Amino acid sequence: MSFLSYLFNGISLGSIYAIIALGYTMVYGIAKMLNFAHGDVIMIGCYIVFVMMSSLHLNPMVSILAAIIGCTVLGVVIEKIAYKPLRKASPLAVLITAIGVSYFLQNFALILFGADTKSFTSVVGIPTMKLAGGKLTISGVTIATVASCIVIMIALMIFIKKSKSGQAMLAVSEDKDAAQLMGVNVNKTISLTFAIGSGLAAIAGVLLCSAYPTLSPYTGAMPGIKAFTAAVFGGIGSIPGALIGGILLGIIEIFGRAYISSQLSDAIVFAVLIVVLLVKPTGILGKPIQEKV
Repeated sequence: MSFLSYLFNGISLGSIYAIIALGYTMVYGIAKMLNFAHGDVIMIGCYIVFVMMSSLHLNPMVSILAAIIGCTVLGVVIEKIAYKPLRKASPLAVLITAIGVSYFLQNFALILFGADTKSFTSVVGIPTMKLAGGKLTISGVTIATVASCIVIMIALMIFIKKSKSGQAMLAVSEDKDAAQLMGVNVNKTISLTFAIGSGLAAIAGVLLCSAYPTLSPYTGAMPGIKAFTAAVFGGIGSIPGALIGGILLGIIEIFGRAYISSQLSDAIVFAVLIVVLLVKPTGILGKPIQEKV
């Protein structure tokens, strides 16, 4: 039963990575840039929920909604101020800017909330499920996390395939210049992508802090890096790839922690990524990119 318990925990953690990885994979797939400040947007969303619930004593659902709105606005502001002026710049310039934005958000949280680790109250009210005569226990957070991941993935796929904005995203991801000639507002489409990714980051952050109930200005740093790893693992730019990469990464991490070493679990995750990239550099569902000359 311990194997199944570890498996469910891995799927739960992987679902969080998958939701975070969506932000990376959408922004890269459409804007062709890596937003390494994405993990810190998660942290800001968690602090919004923390303040709303602990200081203002608001309902958890209202607090989560406030976090989603706050992170969505933050994502759009970051794109407008930090990334839009670098639309034609080199990838290195964008990468350095993203790291700068990440450190800015971390230090902003340090000034505002301090360096102390705070206890986060879970917002999930689903009761624990017991199976096999009580031998197998599945927490309410696990159920909520997996269900949220499935719903988000389905809704996002429907949005991209059926809506006009989703079709615009696909067009921009294929060729920005051609999409613009066909009347697509490229700037608006990229801003919408950042808004959706940042809003999802708030949800992922709440689920993460509900499963691991601590909060600090560095809460989003390592999950952000691992989610980026999941996006690359599954094939960055692919939404189903983000799901597969996130789930597999979560399972690998939990099993590595349980059966090999808790101290080496992170190293195992990144070692598996290296192996995958050596065998298939584009990731599991990634497609080779042909350069136009």
